[in-house]
Amino acid sequence: MTERTLRARPPLTLIVNSQEWHSRSLESILGPHGHAVLRAYTGKQALERAQSAHPDLIILDSDLPDRDGFDVCRDLRADPAVGPATPIIMTSPGHASRAKRLEALRAGAWDFIGSALDGEELPLRLHAFLSAKMEVDRARDESLLDELTGLYNLRGLARRARELGSQAFRQREPFACVVLTPMLNDAEGVSLPSETANAVLESLAQVLRETGRTSDAIGMLGPGEFAVVAQGTDSEGAERLAQRLAYAAANTVNHPTIRMAAGYDAVSNYHDAPIEPSDMLMRASMAMRLSRTEARSSGLLNIRKFEGQLS
Repeated sequence: MTERTLRARPPLTLIVNSQEWHSRSLESILGPHGHAVLRAYTGKQALERAQSAHPDLIILDSDLPDRDGFDVCRDLRADPAVGPATPIIMTSPGHASRAKRLEALRAGAWDFIGSALDGEELPLRLHAFLSAKMEVDRARDESLLDELTGLYNLRGLARRARELGSQAFRQREPFACVVLTPMLNDAEGVSLPSETANAVLESLAQVLRETGRTSDAIGMLGPGEFAVVAQGTDSEGAERLAQRLAYAAANTVNHPTIRMAAGYDAVSNYHDAPIEPSDMLMRASMAMRLSRTEARSSGLLNIRKFEGQLS
């Protein structure tokens, strides 16, 4: 992240230390350099506040009243709410020995410092760490891939759909967009736990990667909505594609409450009907929603073709 961006959004620093004087000392150094400070006094508080506040930087003392600081560092590093790009700096109330520095690095810390804080060096060091972290955040935000499934996200799908649409236009080929969604609830409408739902979505993504054609663009149109953009596929082909993908998913993901709903939009010659790919995805999504409503009282799979006009 640039210097300007760091100034525009003050980094949130979580200080984990049971000694009030040490926390105040750190805050007196960081405050004038634009840090917003959040405090925790135990390992338990550190984990809770890291999960809820998503700090940009964690300064963690090795000597905590309830847990060993190095173990807390390992737990923080393993927590998805913290992530590998979040700098964790460990401190020690005494001398920063070589053995402690090595233990901190093995636990996932980026640095280890002793009790003698250098008010000029520390902010410069932390600024370098934060710049690297914010750059990773920026790259993730601009990524074309969905973090959970590894498929295209909406941005990536839209870009790839435009590329495939251009090819279909030049070659006067059919063009189709298919949207599928698993119905993650039982007959009474009780939803699956989020952990189970995420596992199902990851499994479905793997099935779609393995079942779909290499020429197709497969991605996430929204939460739980999978989309396939298929060059050279007309209406009949789109319906067959939806059936093949849905049945493959249903046979692979072994969960008794899951049914699939699908919708699609397709044209036989994209040169003669050059609808924006984003509009075709929207149409397919609208058809999928109608399909989902109908599928609640029908069988394993329900597919609808878009019919009508976008409002």
